[in-house]
Amino acid sequence: MENQPATTVTTPLLPDLDDLNLLLKEIWASKWVTNNGQFHQQLEKALCDYLKVPFISLFTNGTLPLLTALQALRVSGEVITTPYSFVATTHSIWWNGLKPVFVDIDPNTCGLDPDKIEAAITPRTTAIMPVHCYGKPCDGIRIQQIADKYGLKVIYDAAHAFGVEVNGKSVLNWGDMSTLSFHATKVYNTIEGGALIVHDEATKKRIDYLKNFGFESETEVVAPGINGKMDEIRAAIGLTNLRKVDRSIEARHEVAVRYRDSLRHIKGIRFFDDMPGVKHNYSYFPIFVNAEEYGMTRDELYYTLIKHNIYGRRYFYPLISTFDCYRALPSASADNLPNATRIANEVICLPIHHELTNDILNRIIDIVSAPKKA
Repeated sequence: MENQPATTVTTPLLPDLDDLNLLLKEIWASKWVTNNGQFHQQLEKALCDYLKVPFISLFTNGTLPLLTALQALRVSGEVITTPYSFVATTHSIWWNGLKPVFVDIDPNTCGLDPDKIEAAITPRTTAIMPVHCYGKPCDGIRIQQIADKYGLKVIYDAAHAFGVEVNGKSVLNWGDMSTLSFHATKVYNTIEGGALIVHDEATKKRIDYLKNFGFESETEVVAPGINGKMDEIRAAIGLTNLRKVDRSIEARHEVAVRYRDSLRHIKGIRFFDDMPGVKHNYSYFPIFVNAEEYGMTRDELYYTLIKHNIYGRRYFYPLISTFDCYRALPSASADNLPNATRIANEVICLPIHHELTNDILNRIIDIVSAPKKA
């Protein structure tokens, strides 16, 4: 077994080198390598068309759009969010001088539980930051109803939700803004990168100011901005990868079908099926291990997989609310977050990507199906 190739949760969608070389030659010839160059502009337009969104602003990573969205909407006070996410979600709130308020998740989606949101609202609450975890859409209708009732902004961390649609419409158009990550681990990537989706041209213009130091012209600064721009090289990578992303998603879909067919009857293993009316991107394949029924804890299975050179990830463990910088918050108590606490202790994301071979897929399935024999 030790001589078999290792596998991880995901592998980057790499650009076509011939296409990329041609684009790089154009970049060098133009001598325009950043600051809203031609490929940056082309990628924004191409992504608007592909994702069915009106306006998109590209960033150099997926965290800066979260920071900038909170700034652009002038959010203050408290922001309701989930403890079950990557730390950047909550960090973006803290870096804006705001107080994160954690609310428990719905175990059927791993997104914010709308039934728990209203109880967390105080006179200082001004926004909700939900996450489309694993690309599974939140209950956007109910979240928006609550936001409208209390006059709150809604910013979706949609890092996992590239191309996800409900009844033919992009989830990226929900709320006031949505953010994307184009990190190398994502379904679609620019190696590092991200984006902010907005609904109108005026807001797009403000975002573009904020990500470029606030410059409106060479001599005029209209806002205290940051440097969040995507360069031409990563934009070129994005253009080439956009041509391949549908094939990558289909390959991931085939892996997800294999996992489901093979693991459906394994006692103590739970996973998500596709949601009706939803176009999924199969960004992750989480399984949840009930130790009592399965006969092995999540961590025992996790390390068994590692012993066989299979590197899953415990997304998302530990909970954000358990980290030293947030655990003192009243909303961080495990008693307040029973579903998130349980699921964080049960989850393993199995490898799912466009280069996963049948041999390795069979090995993973065999280990999960009979771990004590592995």
